[in-house]
Amino acid sequence: VAAGCLDPTLERHFKGHRHTVTSVDFSCNNKQIATGSVDSCVMIWNMKPQMRAYRFDGHKEAVTSVQFSPSGHLVASTSRDKTVRLWVPSMKAESTVFRAHTATVRCVNFSSDGQTLVTASDDKTIKLWTVHRQKFLFSLSQHMNWVRCAKFSPDGRLIVSSSDDKTIKLWDRNSRECIHSFTEHAGYANYVDFHPSGTCIAAASTDHSVKVWDIRSHKMLQHYPVHSGAVNGLSFHPAGNFLITASSDSTAKILDLVEGKLLYTLHGHQGPVTCVAFSRTGGYFSSGGSDEQVNHYCHSDSVQPPLTCSLSLIHLLPASPFPLSCPNLHPLRSPSSSIQTVSILEQRLTLTEDKLKECLENQVEIGLHLQNRDEA
Repeated sequence: VAAGCLDPTLERHFKGHRHTVTSVDFSCNNKQIATGSVDSCVMIWNMKPQMRAYRFDGHKEAVTSVQFSPSGHLVASTSRDKTVRLWVPSMKAESTVFRAHTATVRCVNFSSDGQTLVTASDDKTIKLWTVHRQKFLFSLSQHMNWVRCAKFSPDGRLIVSSSDDKTIKLWDRNSRECIHSFTEHAGYANYVDFHPSGTCIAAASTDHSVKVWDIRSHKMLQHYPVHSGAVNGLSFHPAGNFLITASSDSTAKILDLVEGKLLYTLHGHQGPVTCVAFSRTGGYFSSGGSDEQVNHYCHSDSVQPPLTCSLSLIHLLPASPFPLSCPNLHPLRSPSSSIQTVSILEQRLTLTEDKLKECLENQVEIGLHLQNRDEA
């Protein structure tokens, strides 16, 4: 992926919100972007220039979070009005609404199979719901303050949550137990999410930094003190090599997780950058800010997905936090401050390279076999 990466270029501005943009997400086919705003509206921006945007009015107060379902057929939104709405992202603006919590709902996230929703609220709870008929399943309630964010792991077995109580909690969905608490000492995490491999999490903190934690060893893998204001949001590139951040210092930044360094600083907003998201293919990303606008960037001309063999190797190497399509991992470094890492990366590097080499050789053999068969 890194080899095909071009400098990010600002392609379009989307203007239509009347207050701070709070959340942004891409549909699975990259044809639509959903945004939420303090203006209480959800907007669906169509990537075809000739198509108009859709404005969805329904929430009574600020919209705090939006997300497309994995299929792209629904958009979920949360609000300070304590409700969750499920919208069909078309001109008709059809939606269903349910009262999810007793206080502001901060975040909503679909499971990867699209069957379940998780919501996080200022009522200090995390709740799970079925998407079909919005049936309440159960609640997770060990946080001692507002819950800012909750996300499913890629396989749907775990949930990670962040709270103003300065903890990030890892939950087992089946047992409904908290299996670990990471503690933020200097601030709290505004936003948290799983790496696409499912082996680590990243947290966007009010202490101006981003931290990456291994969910099995529970150790901090990386620490990026690269912002001069609170970090409000983040998004992993789907290949897992890059992370983009949004900060109140008016910048978005792209971090190279393999090299362990800051790649780009983007100054596209006037005022705090509040949210950011990579597209599902990684070729684009968008950011939203207090300047009421959404910026849409092109990140690369041809983004290749990680090698299929490397994805299977992740299961053989459970403590490896990065995609194994990038075997040339080396000690991490930072332009401004030392980036912490764990020797487990180096311990597993040789095994990773051996497995990857074996896998690539197998792929070549299969290719030759198919080629010979076709010629015959």
